Amino acid sequence: MTMTREDVVSVLGPVDDTVIAEVILSGASLDELREAWGWAFGDDALMGQGRPLPGTRVAALIDLIEPDDDEIEGPAAPGPGAH
Repeated sequence: MTMTREDVVSVLGPVDDTVIAEVILSGASLDELREAWGWAFGDDALMGQGRPLPGTRVAALIDLIEPDDDEIEGPAAPGPGAH
């Protein structure tokens, strides 16, 4: 069964429409999206629970939902001459 916008938002929370569309177009199931979320954002390492590594579709979802390093905002580096 194809995921709906509401399915995606129920797992990921409010996200960009592009992300929602890419997740839906991936053909993944709601269970696969939940698994990808667990791998990407879970507090406990799923491998430590004896779970196998994610399959191809789940890995692709992880790539879609994990923020890129350049999208994560942190403290700005001090400019030249800053003390």
